[in-house]
Amino acid sequence: MTHPIVRLLLCTALLAPMSSAIGTPLRPGTGSDRKPASESAPAENAAPEHRPGELRAYALFDNEGREISFGELIDRLAPSDAVFVGEVHNCPITHWLELEITRALYARHGERLTMGAEMLESDTQLILDEYMQRLISPDRFGAEARLWDNYETDYHPIVFFAKEHGIPFVATNVPRRYANSVRKNGLGILDSLSEEAKRYIAPLPIPFTYDEEQSEAAFGMMAMLGQGSDTRRLAEAQAVKDATMAWFIARNLKENGKFLHFNGNYHSDFMGGIIPYLERYRPGTRVATIASVRQEQIDALSEEQFGRADFYICVPEEMTNTY
Repeated sequence: MTHPIVRLLLCTALLAPMSSAIGTPLRPGTGSDRKPASESAPAENAAPEHRPGELRAYALFDNEGREISFGELIDRLAPSDAVFVGEVHNCPITHWLELEITRALYARHGERLTMGAEMLESDTQLILDEYMQRLISPDRFGAEARLWDNYETDYHPIVFFAKEHGIPFVATNVPRRYANSVRKNGLGILDSLSEEAKRYIAPLPIPFTYDEEQSEAAFGMMAMLGQGSDTRRLAEAQAVKDATMAWFIARNLKENGKFLHFNGNYHSDFMGGIIPYLERYRPGTRVATIASVRQEQIDALSEEQFGRADFYICVPEEMTNTY
């Protein structure tokens, strides 16, 4: 079955990145999880009522299309071992909510929480750690960590929050040079890498099954835009990214811990992308996914969105972009 994801891929960087206010510190919780809202929903977490024609920046929905409050979203995310926040990379509302989700889950989980992001590559982990430990300056971190062009506006707030509160932050993505090699030569090229290079990639061989119909739907537009002509190779490059992110999440998800991960929608939509690899590397991990979507009207979740995620951040189509 072909998934409705072609439009999303225009906003997702496959092989290269695109060319704040921090709130007061929160006191970590005791580490015990509250019951999901479906079991016991506090009255104050009821979805807000809205007047007809009211101008709104976003709405939150569950996988049944029911509008929920932010408090209920957090209640229902909290029991999961790993939460994946799928995003459209240039959506300011999603980036703001990513920070608020971070703050809320830190308040709930405290030192049990670990964070990670597609936007940081595994071979920059030492640089990231030195920045988080205040051993190097923000300028040197920015100069050496190959940050995305929109890092300062869109990702700095969540990384800074983690730094200020001592939350471990994992650079999960494969170094882009290796994804680029796979795009040009296929997954077999990874066998030629040195043992040191292989430390930054999921264990080889990367499990991969080619679905021609889905790959044409997903990557055909990217091929037309000049990012490669072979949709199988594009799918293989995507696979090494997904597998590597899953591998580093699995390695850093502590026993009884919680992991909050930020990635483009495509990496977690339809419980695909990263998630099957995470199940392979860490069986039984309880996962919750969020998809960020744009609609002309946000009073109800469009039927075409159903099935993509457990929860949805729905933003008006005309919302300003960060780039």
